[in-house]
Amino acid sequence: MIGIFDSGVGGLTVAKAIKESMPESKLIYFGDTARVPWGNKSPELVKKYSEEICDFLISKGAKTIVIACNTASAYAYDHLKGKYPQLKIYDAITPVVEKIELENGGMDSVKIAVLGTRGTIGSGTYQRKIAEKVPGAEVIAKACPLFVPLAEEGLADSEIAKSVLDEYLHGIKDRGVDMVVLGCTHYPLMKKGICGFFGEKTRCIGSDEEIARKLKAESAEGLAEASEDEFYFSDLSESYLELAGNIYGRKIKAAKIDLQ
Repeated sequence: MIGIFDSGVGGLTVAKAIKESMPESKLIYFGDTARVPWGNKSPELVKKYSEEICDFLISKGAKTIVIACNTASAYAYDHLKGKYPQLKIYDAITPVVEKIELENGGMDSVKIAVLGTRGTIGSGTYQRKIAEKVPGAEVIAKACPLFVPLAEEGLADSEIAKSVLDEYLHGIKDRGVDMVVLGCTHYPLMKKGICGFFGEKTRCIGSDEEIARKLKAESAEGLAEASEDEFYFSDLSESYLELAGNIYGRKIKAAKIDLQ
Protein backbone atom coordinates (compact mmCIF):
# COMPACT_ATOMS: atom_id res chain seq x y z
CA MET A 1 0.00 0.00 0.00
CA ILE A 2 1.15 3.50 -0.83
CA GLY A 3 0.58 6.22 1.75
CA ILE A 4 0.48 9.77 0.43
CA PHE A 5 0.32 12.94 2.49
CA ASP A 6 0.16 16.70 2.02
CA SER A 7 -0.68 19.74 4.07
CA GLY A 8 -4.05 19.87 2.30
CA VAL A 9 -5.63 18.89 -1.00
CA GLY A 10 -2.80 19.83 -3.39
CA GLY A 11 -1.19 16.42 -2.93
CA LEU A 12 -4.18 14.91 -4.70
CA THR A 13 -2.53 16.00 -7.95
CA VAL A 14 0.23 13.53 -7.04
CA ALA A 15 -2.26 10.84 -5.98
CA LYS A 16 -4.07 11.25 -9.30
CA ALA A 17 -0.83 10.93 -11.30
CA ILE A 18 0.19 7.82 -9.33
CA LYS A 19 -3.22 6.23 -9.81
CA GLU A 20 -3.13 6.89 -13.54
CA SER A 21 0.38 5.44 -13.76
CA MET A 22 -0.24 2.51 -11.38
CA PRO A 23 -4.00 1.82 -11.49
CA GLU A 24 -3.77 -1.47 -9.56
CA SER A 25 -2.07 0.12 -6.56
CA LYS A 26 -3.88 0.81 -3.30
CA LEU A 27 -3.56 4.42 -2.12
CA ILE A 28 -4.12 5.88 1.33
CA TYR A 29 -4.20 9.67 1.29
CA PHE A 30 -4.04 12.08 4.23
CA GLY A 31 -4.50 15.82 3.86
CA ASP A 32 -3.82 17.99 6.91
CA THR A 33 -6.54 20.49 6.05
CA ALA A 34 -6.97 21.57 9.69
CA ARG A 35 -3.41 22.91 9.81
CA VAL A 36 -2.91 24.09 6.23
CA PRO A 37 -0.84 25.92 5.00
CA TRP A 38 2.55 24.50 5.94
CA GLY A 39 4.52 26.91 3.78
CA ASN A 40 4.73 29.46 6.61
CA LYS A 41 5.40 26.94 9.41
CA SER A 42 8.77 26.33 11.07
CA PRO A 43 10.86 23.30 10.01
CA GLU A 44 10.39 21.77 13.47
CA LEU A 45 6.61 21.99 13.26
CA VAL A 46 6.53 20.55 9.73
CA LYS A 47 8.65 17.61 10.94
CA LYS A 48 6.24 17.05 13.85
CA TYR A 49 3.17 17.12 11.59
CA SER A 50 4.87 14.80 9.09
CA GLU A 51 5.74 12.28 11.81
CA GLU A 52 2.17 12.23 13.10
CA ILE A 53 0.83 11.58 9.63
CA CYS A 54 3.41 8.89 8.87
CA ASP A 55 2.46 7.08 12.07
CA PHE A 56 -1.17 7.18 10.97
CA LEU A 57 -0.40 5.91 7.46
CA ILE A 58 1.73 3.11 8.89
CA SER A 59 -1.16 2.13 11.17
CA LYS A 60 -3.31 1.80 8.04
CA GLY A 61 -0.81 -0.56 6.44
CA ALA A 62 1.32 1.72 4.26
CA LYS A 63 4.71 0.29 3.30
CA THR A 64 5.63 3.13 0.94
CA ILE A 65 5.26 6.82 1.82
CA VAL A 66 5.03 9.65 -0.70
CA ILE A 67 5.56 13.16 0.66
CA ALA A 68 3.24 14.98 -1.73
CA CYS A 69 4.23 18.37 -0.36
CA ASN A 70 7.29 20.33 -1.40
CA THR A 71 7.56 22.14 1.94
CA ALA A 72 7.52 18.85 3.87
CA SER A 73 9.97 17.40 1.35
CA ALA A 74 12.34 20.30 2.00
CA TYR A 75 12.07 20.21 5.77
CA ALA A 76 11.21 16.63 6.75
CA TYR A 77 12.40 14.15 4.06
CA ASP A 78 15.80 13.35 5.58
CA HIS A 79 14.28 13.32 9.06
CA LEU A 80 11.58 10.83 8.07
CA LYS A 81 14.05 8.56 6.26
CA GLY A 82 16.09 8.37 9.46
CA LYS A 83 13.08 7.77 11.71
CA TYR A 84 11.39 5.16 9.50
CA PRO A 85 14.17 3.05 7.93
CA GLN A 86 11.68 0.23 7.27
CA LEU A 87 9.74 2.36 4.79
CA LYS A 88 10.37 3.37 1.21
CA ILE A 89 9.95 7.15 1.28
CA TYR A 90 9.68 9.39 -1.78
CA ASP A 91 9.84 13.17 -1.68
CA ALA A 92 8.51 15.73 -4.14
CA ILE A 93 11.83 17.43 -4.92
CA THR A 94 14.31 14.69 -5.87
CA PRO A 95 12.33 13.38 -8.90
CA VAL A 96 12.03 16.92 -10.27
CA VAL A 97 15.77 17.55 -9.94
CA GLU A 98 16.46 14.23 -11.66
CA LYS A 99 14.19 15.30 -14.52
CA ILE A 100 16.01 18.62 -14.79
CA GLU A 101 19.34 16.79 -15.02
CA LEU A 102 17.92 14.54 -17.75
CA GLU A 103 16.31 17.40 -19.68
CA ASN A 104 19.42 19.55 -19.46
CA GLY A 105 21.18 17.28 -21.92
CA GLY A 106 24.67 18.51 -21.15
CA MET A 107 23.98 22.20 -21.77
CA ASP A 108 26.74 24.40 -20.38
CA SER A 109 24.23 26.86 -18.98
CA VAL A 110 20.52 26.75 -18.33
CA LYS A 111 18.14 29.14 -16.59
CA ILE A 112 15.62 27.49 -14.28
CA ALA A 113 12.78 29.25 -12.50
CA VAL A 114 11.63 27.47 -9.32
CA LEU A 115 8.19 28.52 -8.11
CA GLY A 116 6.99 27.44 -4.67
CA THR A 117 5.73 28.38 -1.23
CA ARG A 118 7.73 30.66 1.05
CA GLY A 119 8.84 27.62 3.04
CA THR A 120 10.06 25.65 0.03
CA ILE A 121 11.88 28.59 -1.51
CA GLY A 122 13.28 29.77 1.81
CA SER A 123 14.70 26.33 2.59
CA GLY A 124 17.03 26.55 -0.42
CA THR A 125 16.57 22.82 -1.07
CA TYR A 126 15.77 23.13 -4.76
CA GLN A 127 18.59 25.60 -5.29
CA ARG A 128 21.11 23.33 -3.56
CA LYS A 129 20.04 20.09 -5.21
CA ILE A 130 19.92 21.62 -8.70
CA ALA A 131 23.40 23.06 -8.18
CA GLU A 132 24.67 19.59 -7.26
CA LYS A 133 23.22 17.93 -10.37
CA VAL A 134 23.50 20.78 -12.89
CA PRO A 135 26.44 22.95 -11.76
CA GLY A 136 26.09 25.39 -14.65
CA ALA A 137 22.44 26.17 -13.95
CA GLU A 138 21.22 29.62 -12.98
CA VAL A 139 18.33 29.15 -10.56
CA ILE A 140 15.77 31.89 -10.10
CA ALA A 141 13.64 31.03 -7.07
CA LYS A 142 10.33 32.78 -6.48
CA ALA A 143 7.74 32.35 -3.74
CA CYS A 144 4.20 32.52 -5.17
CA PRO A 145 1.89 32.07 -2.16
CA LEU A 146 -1.27 33.30 -3.89
CA PHE A 147 -1.23 30.45 -6.40
CA VAL A 148 -2.62 28.05 -3.77
CA PRO A 149 -5.83 29.95 -2.94
CA LEU A 150 -6.39 30.69 -6.63
CA ALA A 151 -6.16 26.99 -7.43
CA GLU A 152 -8.39 25.98 -4.52
CA GLU A 153 -11.04 28.55 -5.39
CA GLY A 154 -11.22 27.35 -8.99
CA LEU A 155 -9.78 30.64 -10.28
CA ALA A 156 -6.76 29.21 -12.11
CA ASP A 157 -7.96 30.51 -15.48
CA SER A 158 -9.49 33.76 -14.24
CA GLU A 159 -8.51 37.35 -14.92
CA ILE A 160 -7.42 37.57 -11.29
CA ALA A 161 -5.00 34.68 -11.87
CA LYS A 162 -3.60 36.38 -14.96
CA SER A 163 -2.89 39.52 -12.92
CA VAL A 164 -1.21 37.52 -10.16
CA LEU A 165 0.87 35.58 -12.70
CA ASP A 166 2.07 38.81 -14.23
CA GLU A 167 2.85 40.33 -10.82
CA TYR A 168 4.94 37.35 -9.72
CA LEU A 169 6.52 36.27 -12.98
CA HIS A 170 6.99 39.11 -15.46
CA GLY A 171 10.51 39.85 -14.21
CA ILE A 172 11.46 36.17 -14.48
CA LYS A 173 10.01 35.86 -17.99
CA ASP A 174 12.10 38.82 -19.12
CA ARG A 175 15.23 36.87 -18.15
CA GLY A 176 14.48 34.14 -20.69
CA VAL A 177 14.24 30.99 -18.58
CA ASP A 178 14.58 27.54 -20.16
CA MET A 179 12.66 25.56 -17.52
CA VAL A 180 10.00 26.30 -14.92
CA VAL A 181 9.60 24.07 -11.87
CA LEU A 182 6.10 23.89 -10.41
CA GLY A 183 7.47 23.51 -6.90
CA CYS A 184 4.19 23.03 -5.04
CA THR A 185 1.73 20.21 -5.56
CA HIS A 186 -1.07 22.76 -5.97
CA TYR A 187 0.69 24.35 -8.92
CA PRO A 188 -0.21 21.68 -11.51
CA LEU A 189 -3.72 23.09 -11.14
CA MET A 190 -2.22 26.36 -12.43
CA LYS A 191 -0.08 24.66 -15.07
CA LYS A 192 -1.99 25.94 -18.10
CA GLY A 193 -1.66 29.54 -16.97
CA ILE A 194 1.93 29.31 -15.76
CA CYS A 195 3.26 27.47 -18.79
CA GLY A 196 1.23 29.63 -21.14
CA PHE A 197 2.67 32.75 -19.53
CA PHE A 198 6.24 31.67 -20.27
CA GLY A 199 5.50 30.31 -23.75
CA GLU A 200 6.02 27.02 -25.53
CA LYS A 201 9.83 27.28 -25.64
CA THR A 202 9.99 27.05 -21.84
CA ARG A 203 9.67 23.54 -20.40
CA CYS A 204 7.42 23.09 -17.36
CA ILE A 205 8.23 20.36 -14.84
CA GLY A 206 5.78 19.33 -12.10
CA SER A 207 6.35 17.12 -9.10
CA ASP A 208 3.07 15.25 -9.68
CA GLU A 209 4.19 13.58 -12.91
CA GLU A 210 7.78 13.11 -11.80
CA ILE A 211 6.90 11.45 -8.49
CA ALA A 212 4.57 9.05 -10.34
CA ARG A 213 7.29 8.26 -12.89
CA LYS A 214 9.90 7.53 -10.23
CA LEU A 215 7.54 5.50 -8.07
CA LYS A 216 6.46 3.32 -10.98
CA ALA A 217 10.06 2.75 -12.05
CA GLU A 218 11.26 1.75 -8.58
CA SER A 219 8.30 0.34 -6.71
CA ALA A 220 7.21 -3.25 -6.32
CA GLU A 221 3.69 -1.94 -5.68
CA GLY A 222 1.06 -2.36 -8.31
CA LEU A 223 -0.37 -5.83 -7.72
CA ALA A 224 -4.14 -5.80 -7.67
CA GLU A 225 -5.63 -5.21 -4.23
CA ALA A 226 -9.28 -5.78 -3.43
CA SER A 227 -10.08 -2.77 -1.28
CA GLU A 228 -10.71 0.77 -2.47
CA ASP A 229 -8.40 3.72 -2.03
CA GLU A 230 -8.83 5.57 1.26
CA PHE A 231 -8.92 9.32 1.84
CA TYR A 232 -8.55 11.06 5.20
CA PHE A 233 -8.44 14.72 6.19
CA SER A 234 -7.88 16.45 9.52
CA ASP A 235 -10.77 18.77 8.71
CA LEU A 236 -13.54 18.03 6.27
CA SER A 237 -16.42 20.02 4.86
CA GLU A 238 -18.65 19.60 1.83
CA SER A 239 -16.67 22.26 -0.03
CA TYR A 240 -13.36 20.53 0.71
CA LEU A 241 -14.80 17.19 -0.37
CA GLU A 242 -16.04 18.69 -3.62
CA LEU A 243 -12.66 20.36 -4.22
CA ALA A 244 -10.82 17.11 -3.49
CA GLY A 245 -12.98 15.26 -5.99
CA ASN A 246 -12.38 17.90 -8.63
CA ILE A 247 -8.63 17.66 -8.17
CA TYR A 248 -8.57 13.86 -8.09
CA GLY A 249 -10.82 13.69 -11.12
CA ARG A 250 -13.61 11.65 -9.54
CA LYS A 251 -15.86 11.68 -6.51
CA ILE A 252 -14.21 10.36 -3.38
CA LYS A 253 -15.40 9.15 -0.01
CA ALA A 254 -13.38 10.59 2.86
CA ALA A 255 -13.23 10.51 6.65
CA LYS A 256 -12.17 13.13 9.16
CA ILE A 257 -9.33 12.09 11.46
CA ASP A 258 -7.99 14.13 14.37
CA LEU A 259 -4.30 13.31 14.86
CA GLN A 260 -3.85 15.54 17.92
